[in-house]
Amino acid sequence: MNVRKMTVPVASGNQPERTCIGCRKKGARNELLRLVAEGSGSNAVLVDERRRMAGRGAWLHPSESCLALALKRRAFGRALRGATGTAAVERRITSGPSVARVPATATPTVQPESGSEN
Repeated sequence: MNVRKMTVPVASGNQPERTCIGCRKKGARNELLRLVAEGSGSNAVLVDERRRMAGRGAWLHPSESCLALALKRRAFGRALRGATGTAAVERRITSGPSVARVPATATPTVQPESGSEN
């Protein structure tokens, strides 16, 4: 009897994976931007910074190349049921996150473990 073992790809950690609508590659949820269609009859696409907004979501890597691919493929309209106004997404990607960044010169403080001889 010939028994084959099947290998199942295991995601790193317990991080949920999502697919980018631009490059179609999978990535961890914390690496991608969540996008939602604005309600009330508008066709605008909004960036869901907190990942809590109601409605159907789409995911996009925060890079200009993935944004360009998504625009070229008309992926926003398919993923978000007709939403095509991408001005907010373009502003977010080209200007970076609206959250204050930590200066590059800041170094994290590392405390030695208790009982260590260092």
